[in-house]
Amino acid sequence: MTTKGSLLIDKVISNQNSNQNSNTNKLSSLCQRRDLIVGVSSTAFSFVLSQSTAVEASTGATNKVKNEKKKRSDLGEIGLGCWSWGNEFVWQYDETMDYELSRVFDLAVDSGIKLFDTADSYGADGKSERLLGKFCREYYDDANDDDEKKKKKSRIDDIILATKFAPYPWRITSDSFVKAAKESANRFGRESIELGQLHWSTENYQPLQERALWDGIARAYEEGIIENVGLSNYGPRQLQKIHKYMSNRGIPIATLQVQYSLLSRFPELNGTKETCDELGIKLIAYSPLALGLLTGKYSVEKPPPGLRGQAYKGVLKPLPILLETMKEVAAVHNKTLPQVALNYCISKGTVPIPGAKNTKQLKDNLGAVGWRLSNSEIIELDKAAEKVGVSVSQNIFQTA
Repeated sequence: MTTKGSLLIDKVISNQNSNQNSNTNKLSSLCQRRDLIVGVSSTAFSFVLSQSTAVEASTGATNKVKNEKKKRSDLGEIGLGCWSWGNEFVWQYDETMDYELSRVFDLAVDSGIKLFDTADSYGADGKSERLLGKFCREYYDDANDDDEKKKKKSRIDDIILATKFAPYPWRITSDSFVKAAKESANRFGRESIELGQLHWSTENYQPLQERALWDGIARAYEEGIIENVGLSNYGPRQLQKIHKYMSNRGIPIATLQVQYSLLSRFPELNGTKETCDELGIKLIAYSPLALGLLTGKYSVEKPPPGLRGQAYKGVLKPLPILLETMKEVAAVHNKTLPQVALNYCISKGTVPIPGAKNTKQLKDNLGAVGWRLSNSEIIELDKAAEKVGVSVSQNIFQTA
């Protein structure tokens, strides 16, 4: 801890003794559960658990932006989520998959997908970010002649590499967050990142850290490290707060990424979608296939492998109620269940970012664009989802 950091900590602790144990216990519990998803060791978190975090007060002054921002209002109808590209625990990634993943990337770019979403916590040492950077370079280098290179360069220039910065407990100052953004850019092999997002809010368990995160991502934008600011796992109340803060610094919030699908309709029921529409923020839907449950591949007799099978036992039994309605809709359009699930998200005004570990999955995802569910079909799907009676669990860091 730096001297400045120590002084800040001491000042905060003097005012926060009554809340210390509560916040520490909340964070410890959350970190242990988060290990299952991002594969980060709880031991690595422990050295900060005995200290309240401190933040640098924001003056509201806006620094001169180092480079012109690319305003990316068009994310495309559908993106590609890259959580499985590097994550071993949930998605059983290993390096033998890299060749097929590179083929997925090439096909996605050639097919016009613009948004590629990852995070610095996806895989050890930012593995997913490294893979995306590598695939970008190889896509261009594999061109056979100058004309092909020109076309490929144009396509690569048009994509949006989006990453999320995890608010780990050791990232307690805005400087540490700016550093994290620079490290992600380096892993991509780029000078700047098209879309940089706060992965989650610390309001639920360590609110003092929250303002440091806000200041950090604002500075990363002002210094030209990220070209657009995005959020993830923010609910309407916290979204209003950070929107006011960023507006005072003259920084627009481009996107909010939340868990949204036929089995997770909270964003449209709790006011998140409405708030985004009011504020001009585009909603990105992660886990739009409910981690595979909406593909029709799984049942009580054949649950998903690993953690997913354990986590969603309660959903599998009533799931056929929804799947039957999805099959009826799919038959009308000559589409698959995943395509119906993804088009549902698109029809609701969001940009879904399903994953794909092979070209077959990607091709199926691409079949979700270029058509629309009717209003009556959407209503029937909503009713079927309500009849299931249960939803997939929300991200443990989702705020109100």
